[in-house]
Amino acid sequence: MIDTLATMLASPLMQRGLLIAALVGVSAPVIGTYLVQRRLALLGDGIGHVALTGVAMGWLAGAAAGLTPHDALAVPGAVIAAVIGAVLIEVMRTKGRTSGDVALALLFYGGIAGGVLLIGLAGGTSANLTGYLFGSIATVTPLDVWMTAGLAAVVLTVGLGLRPALFALCHDEEFATATGLPVRTLNILVAVMAALTVSVSMRVVGVLLVSAVMIVPVAVAQLLTRSFAATMHLAMGVGAAVCVTGLAITYFHPLSPGATIVVLAIACYVLALIARPLLGRRPSADRATERVHDPEGDLQLRGARP
Repeated sequence: MIDTLATMLASPLMQRGLLIAALVGVSAPVIGTYLVQRRLALLGDGIGHVALTGVAMGWLAGAAAGLTPHDALAVPGAVIAAVIGAVLIEVMRTKGRTSGDVALALLFYGGIAGGVLLIGLAGGTSANLTGYLFGSIATVTPLDVWMTAGLAAVVLTVGLGLRPALFALCHDEEFATATGLPVRTLNILVAVMAALTVSVSMRVVGVLLVSAVMIVPVAVAQLLTRSFAATMHLAMGVGAAVCVTGLAITYFHPLSPGATIVVLAIACYVLALIARPLLGRRPSADRATERVHDPEGDLQLRGARP
């Protein structure tokens, strides 16, 4: 067993894959914590579908430029498309022209349709999108590692550095406005960070499962913690653990990395749900919240579902 692990760690492909998995596992739950707080858990799915159109756009641009492989520009294309889609849905939501669920539906269907059509124009088939739909560590290149590291650094810097302001926004937008925070700018910033997180996670779990890596670790942490900061930190640890463990499992068994990671995350949620009563944690009788200041400078929730 030890020899097998040593062989796995000596493989350049697995080294790149494990590094990307760790970066995704740590960074995705940071933005996922804000999305859960805003009850926008499905936003990652909508952005992921738009990112698929960006992948096809990058493929089309790569084919037109004669690049080999044609998908050399797929990740930059996904980043651009995801950011544009995230900003559009935030604008539609704040302007009140389209309700949030309708805007997400437009992203879902338009993203998939656009991706399939554009990949056809590039001379490919829908099968070429499979790796991006479900994740494909086998195709990760050193350039992908550097791009993922850069995007993850941006997500972590913003998500952790602006945590008090972003929490105030996500918990009570009217309160944030009253305190003088730039609410509109922060709303767009959260949307853009969600788009970057989707782009970061795409290679590991695929756009169809990316929202699970953002949300499920947060759901696990909520069962075991109360403060916002503690929830975020525990979610980061759970995310990193399931991503690295899931990828390692696929080295020994021919399984899909994305599906394995998500199943592990859901298993952690079930275990946390079982362990919660044993830890003396009981759900609140109501969902009313009381804001108090904790020693770390973050707002803490008491009397709410942790």
